Amino acid sequence: MPNIAASTAARLSIAPMMDWTDRHCRFFHRLMSRHTLLYTEMVTAPAIIHGDRGRLLGFDAAEHPVALQLGGSDPDQLAQAARIAADYGYDEVNLNCGCPSDRVQSGSFGAVLMETPQKVADCVAEIIATVDIPVTVKCRIGVDDQEPSEVLPEFLAQVSAAGVNRFSIHARKAWLQGLSPKENRDIPPLEYELVIEMKDLFPHLHLSVNGGVETLDAAETFLNRGLDGVMIGRAAYHAPAQILLDADARLFADPMGRSAEDIVHLMLPYMVNHLAHGGRLGQITRHMLGLFQGRPGARGWRRHLSENAHRNGAGADVVLAALGQVTRHAA
Repeated sequence: MPNIAASTAARLSIAPMMDWTDRHCRFFHRLMSRHTLLYTEMVTAPAIIHGDRGRLLGFDAAEHPVALQLGGSDPDQLAQAARIAADYGYDEVNLNCGCPSDRVQSGSFGAVLMETPQKVADCVAEIIATVDIPVTVKCRIGVDDQEPSEVLPEFLAQVSAAGVNRFSIHARKAWLQGLSPKENRDIPPLEYELVIEMKDLFPHLHLSVNGGVETLDAAETFLNRGLDGVMIGRAAYHAPAQILLDADARLFADPMGRSAEDIVHLMLPYMVNHLAHGGRLGQITRHMLGLFQGRPGARGWRRHLSENAHRNGAGADVVLAALGQVTRHAA
């Protein structure tokens, strides 16, 4: 695995997604792309400081480049958690300023931080002073009744003045009152042009667009319009091969040359090792259900894994049998 700088890898990144982008998901995604920047689920700073660090932060070296997304709003806690993350070997620390869930609102972090850019600046300044790895921010274009065309440039100006030079911008407002986290991913309109305008205003910043990007064609369009990166979320999870198998060739000029079938076989040793250490097959295969999305046999693949991977004693034979649902259509 080449040593790829996170800033270079951020040309394409997979968004941090709660309950989805765990270490098994990231290992699986990495087999499809050497270059794409991978993110953890959001982990709060207090959880890292006081919790089970091995469970929260452990990852396979093959996952590099990999970034930890932090949640929090206390500069000292965030800096302490970032130092722990750097010691674990993460390539980047990212501060969440975009999640609209009730949990983060009650903790005064996530999207709530869009209302207090100076607090964000104080947080990132403390983190930057503590660690030597890149410190980045994922944000929204605004929240509630804020005017994005006024709020977003001010937010970028204040936070970048504190030392952050790379932002991932979800091109939607977050409504902290009245919409659920799920609704906040779909209902507020996407304002891609505003994000592109930010690149004109801040040409020295590395800006990635996030939100509603579902194909590599769309990603290339944003890159061709001057943005530095594209962050893809649900599309990369639900149809990973469609996004990641061609990503290295199209966006990084370094073809991977693997098929979805190859990925299944490459996952088998990882599964065997996980099972040998007390894990369960379903903890891995739940991330693989969309691997053959759009192909004949995809339904049989999903069904076989869903019905069998969680059974006691389920092993690699279950995965090979599921693969047979696909390969018999290709014969």
